[in-house]
Amino acid sequence: MNLMDTMKGSYLESFFPQGWDLCRMDKCVGEPGEADARQSFWHPDFAPVRCESLSDFDTYMGHEIALQIKKTKDEGRELAIILPVGPMGMYRWVVYFLTAWGVDCGHVTTFNMDEWADGEGNTLPPDNTGAFQYAMEQALFHPLGQLTVPPAQRNFATRENLPTYPGKIAALKARGARLVLVYGVGRMCHIAFWEPMVGAEFDSDEEWAKQNYRLGMKLHPLTIEQNAITSFKSRTTLVPARANTIGPGLFLQADYAIGGCDGILSRGMQWQGLSFWTTLRYGPTRFIPSTYMPTLPGRLFFHRELEGPLTAECN
Repeated sequence: MNLMDTMKGSYLESFFPQGWDLCRMDKCVGEPGEADARQSFWHPDFAPVRCESLSDFDTYMGHEIALQIKKTKDEGRELAIILPVGPMGMYRWVVYFLTAWGVDCGHVTTFNMDEWADGEGNTLPPDNTGAFQYAMEQALFHPLGQLTVPPAQRNFATRENLPTYPGKIAALKARGARLVLVYGVGRMCHIAFWEPMVGAEFDSDEEWAKQNYRLGMKLHPLTIEQNAITSFKSRTTLVPARANTIGPGLFLQADYAIGGCDGILSRGMQWQGLSFWTTLRYGPTRFIPSTYMPTLPGRLFFHRELEGPLTAECN
């Protein structure tokens, strides 16, 4: 007996997005040690990287981001980098490595991938402690001090500024800038807040992949609960039901992608294992946005507990 056997007539019957094959997702789950087994649809330069602890995870991701900043600086090349608020522990290591190396970020333009919003795309003021802009300034921009990204080169996903992202990124790439995406994988397998329900709005993956952004994206209930657990200490009432977000038209342009999955809790509990395995093994589809990430060059850092063992598979 499992979810698929008992869903008909339940409150979950229309809960999951159109296009989700739950049994196929379940069959993506492998055994511990198998997450880096290459799949046919992976980019030749994509690789999962196993981390033994959360401290390793934070350090490795921070080093990878800092290395992209240093490499482009050494090459005399601009860097456009799309950044998330979550994972967050990596940013103190970005600061550590750049400070140790004496590398400044004058050549860097940042694009925060999303921000809480209402139905019109209005966002929290930047000094609100719940705003993603506030989180980025406290975790990265202020601690970098004199090495920081110039304020005029920091972009946040406000109603006014998010629509300018496509043009700004296109202009940077036209000048030879490298575009790097940093991302996490949501409980609903979203990238940024680009939710899987959007896939049903388009007739093809190709049309879906052209969408650059959305103001006031409706968030799935599991996305709300993920953030209630990870960001608001269980207070679901504090989580907005919408967000502004970039779309695949931007994140699929990345020359290199740095991913992170650290969704463990305590006492052996976790929330991200199925999302992680689905990302790696399902194959690209617009109904599960994170499945496109292995098609890009880059590295996906993950905590080893996400490999499982997870419990019994679907019959």
